[in-house]
Amino acid sequence: MTPPLLLRNGRLIDPSRNLDTIADLWLANGKIVETGIQPGLVASRTIDCTGMIISPGLIDMHVHLREPGREEDETIHTGTAAAVAGGVTSVACMPNTEPALDTRAAAEFVIHQAQRAGFCNVFPIGSVTKNREGKELAELGGLVEGGAVAFTDDGAPVYSAEIMRRALEYCKMLNRTVLVHAEILELTQGGVMNEGFVSMQLGLRGMPAVAEDIMIYRDIVLAELTGGRVHILHVSTAGGVDLIRQGIAKGIRVSGEACPHHFLLTDECLRTFDSNYKMSPPLRTQKDVDAILAGLKDGTLSVLATDHAPHAPEKKERELDQAPNGIVGLETFLPLCVTHLIEPGHLSWPQMLAKMTVNPAKVLGIDRGTLQPGRPADVTVIDPQAKWAIDKSVTKSKSRNTPFDSWKVTGRAVVTVVGGDVKKNELG
Repeated sequence: MTPPLLLRNGRLIDPSRNLDTIADLWLANGKIVETGIQPGLVASRTIDCTGMIISPGLIDMHVHLREPGREEDETIHTGTAAAVAGGVTSVACMPNTEPALDTRAAAEFVIHQAQRAGFCNVFPIGSVTKNREGKELAELGGLVEGGAVAFTDDGAPVYSAEIMRRALEYCKMLNRTVLVHAEILELTQGGVMNEGFVSMQLGLRGMPAVAEDIMIYRDIVLAELTGGRVHILHVSTAGGVDLIRQGIAKGIRVSGEACPHHFLLTDECLRTFDSNYKMSPPLRTQKDVDAILAGLKDGTLSVLATDHAPHAPEKKERELDQAPNGIVGLETFLPLCVTHLIEPGHLSWPQMLAKMTVNPAKVLGIDRGTLQPGRPADVTVIDPQAKWAIDKSVTKSKSRNTPFDSWKVTGRAVVTVVGGDVKKNELG
């Protein structure tokens, strides 16, 4: 039971209720109690949020916590500590661990470790197929019983259309979403970056945009056939954005997400041969960046996520073709989005926060992402004017693989509340 907490006089933005007003927020016993009025409680603690934004706790639905199996890169303890530092109160963790999260016991292990760590909520995502091998469906029902909120083989596509069809049918019965890593492997084999003019100049094997587009099209069509729900992870291509837009217009149950690196960086960055710019899917062209921004603006891409992918320094410091894909993102998520989506006018605060709170909660079917009274007391307080520079040396994550070191940014999470407990407080 958590004692009453008053967050006073902040700009309260709750996209789940189209609420944007200056108000107080009361929390008690792990729940949201009331917004705007005195609920007859005596606050045991008051935090003055004047000039701050009070938001539902941020949700990052695309996170690699690496445990079990790759604890040299990240653990559930360090990953959730990084989440809280970045204002993220809930993460959904991907199943490409060793062993894969393909059993009820594996999902329960993740939840148990997260509870032991005591930082933020962790919702496991189960593998679609056993050991993520694409050959046989995992025990989807057992995974749901163990706490899995969605399914994916992320890091690899579900390559068999027949297995993907069956997965969508089962997940429709289980009321779960299938999250899609879209990639035609024959077209990307041996690739280290986007296929295009830059890869040709650098003499590096490329991964064409159509390798993503073809798989997105297949899985949208299968969602239409089955009535199941698909969510396209880390969309990186203009063609992919357009396919999702068309699917939504047809009433198909499809959604998509954008990651900061895919709307901030292009394949031109690989001219440095810095492996911190090596991703899967890869950084693409300015045309693709512009399409992703357009998709965020018009709602085609309803979710913002990080694809937080930590790798130990000795792995990322290999030559480009040997280094693993991915970057850390939990602690840079909010400021990069504020600086490059809010400040240029691409999105308003309510629009951006919807993509970080209520929208991912809807995709995952979790009871989070809102400040509705009676719901879990997960809250992020944001200083929208904070000016600072990203410093990878002070991250809570176990890894440091980011291309955003020393970037000047605006906006910072100053208070993170999870289940009514204050996990971070820079306001005193």
